Amino acid sequence: MNIYIGNLPFNMGEEDLREIFEEYGEVASAKIIMDKFTGRSKGFGFIEMEDDSEANKAIEELNNAEVAGRNIKVNESKPRENNNRGGGGGGYNRGGGGGYGRRDRY
Repeated sequence: MNIYIGNLPFNMGEEDLREIFEEYGEVASAKIIMDKFTGRSKGFGFIEMEDDSEANKAIEELNNAEVAGRNIKVNESKPRENNNRGGGGGGYNRGGGGGYGRRDRY
């Protein structure tokens, strides 16, 4: 089972996250999502556990638990739905121009 963990302390590392979940069973992987520009944690991550009963026990006991002064959010990670948010269709290229206060300089 893939588990989402939100509201993580920004200084928490993947090994710290792994240790918390290993109290409930074997952890196949631990990943904290990092900002690609700053290299800082985005404050959320994922744990993968092979045994669903162990994973459910971890979710039940760790959801809203306090970790380093923050109440973490823990639930089963669901696959992201493809809802066409971004990519094609224009996005940020809205064209236009003109508008208030614009002057041509020739």
